[in-house]
Amino acid sequence: MILSDFSHYWLNNAHCPPCFLPPQFASKPTEEGFCQVNLEIKQGKIQQILPATESGLLPNTISSWDLKKRIILPCFVDIHTHLDKGHISRRTPNLLGTFAEAVKIIREDCREFWQAEDLYRRMEFGLKCSYAHGTQAIRTHLDVIEQQYNITFEVFKTLQKEWKNQIFLQPSSLFPVENFLTEEGVKIADEVAELGGILGAVVYPHREVDRQLDRMFELAMERGLDVDFHVDETDDPQSQCLLQVAEAVLRRSFSGRVLCGHCCSLAVQSPAVAQRTMEAVQRAGIAVVSLPMCNLYLQGREGGKTPRWRGVTLVHELKGQGIPVLFASDNCRDPFFAFGDHDVLEVFNQSVRIAQLNPNYSDWIESVTTAPAQVMGLGEQGGLKPGAGADLIIFRARYWEELLSRSQRDRIVLRQGQPIDTTLPDYEELDDLKRLPGTPHPLVGGDERPVNQAVQCRAD
Repeated sequence: MILSDFSHYWLNNAHCPPCFLPPQFASKPTEEGFCQVNLEIKQGKIQQILPATESGLLPNTISSWDLKKRIILPCFVDIHTHLDKGHISRRTPNLLGTFAEAVKIIREDCREFWQAEDLYRRMEFGLKCSYAHGTQAIRTHLDVIEQQYNITFEVFKTLQKEWKNQIFLQPSSLFPVENFLTEEGVKIADEVAELGGILGAVVYPHREVDRQLDRMFELAMERGLDVDFHVDETDDPQSQCLLQVAEAVLRRSFSGRVLCGHCCSLAVQSPAVAQRTMEAVQRAGIAVVSLPMCNLYLQGREGGKTPRWRGVTLVHELKGQGIPVLFASDNCRDPFFAFGDHDVLEVFNQSVRIAQLNPNYSDWIESVTTAPAQVMGLGEQGGLKPGAGADLIIFRARYWEELLSRSQRDRIVLRQGQPIDTTLPDYEELDDLKRLPGTPHPLVGGDERPVNQAVQCRAD
């Protein structure tokens, strides 16, 4: 960046999507769908925004940078992640690549390795990546497996405190919904409330799912908690948990925020069933987050066969129904998804391709910025308006096609108006993560250096 003083400066001739700007700009986009504006940044906040045509009114005594139509976006909000699972695919790879195998491997890895140091290092690595890429807020699901969650929750609290000035971290439990019928479920609800988190669960088809959901909503209402569900991550059209969640919200008159993730089976149900579900979701005020990269990777996988479907939910139809539709990272370098770098631009880029969001990019960019911020209870965080924090990403790209055709690794990230170091952490930081003693890596073979026995997650 060519400025020397970041306490007070102008960013001139920037391309901004109109959805992020004050209403007076909405009627003046360019033919490419951007507004060309000048932003005054003062003491870490956006002081004012002017049309670029009014550049002659700007005082020439203040530092300025001519962006020449480079795109500016607000920093990202990643509303569905699994930081506790991240970066274990090298030590515990999912060689079958199936959902069932991923569940099995996660439990095995947890029981062997998820002690505090292991969790801290992997979760911190994910946060370093997210921050460097320009993410300002994250909701992470935290697995509740046996008594191991006590370790995870403590590690999360440490990271939440250490990163409070860089990334807003919001926890959500990941717990089978039927377990909320037990005393352990009450304890988990209390723990989540103490964390200031979201009561989260996985919902599977079950003859008593209505009773399970009613109890979870009862616990959430008693504690004033929002809720977050993993639902219908399958290509089975008989899986209609999204509909059952919506009916439970309406039945219980639940007034908190509700987010449902995956919702894959909606795409393989009959038009009538899907429409009935979407109408109920809209009435219940539920938001839906799609995780295209992970679901494309997992869904329809049969060894030696080409997958026949994309695994994504009906994002266009849901949005057309007036339902907030979001996109997020989901898993990163773990048995559920072997790739990823906590880069929400990559998430949006791949979502455009997988779900065919083009050419209406400006209609969808809120799905990884302001829309998830609202669902996380962060208000209008992420918009570009006077008085807002100057948490911005400046890309070299000038148009959508340029933005989505290259990696944009040379982006400039501003936090409170100051450029941050966008150097990504080196994978070498995780090279000494423990594996089972004497166990060769399944993909490369050979002997590994001896390591000490890992602390298991089971309670004594």
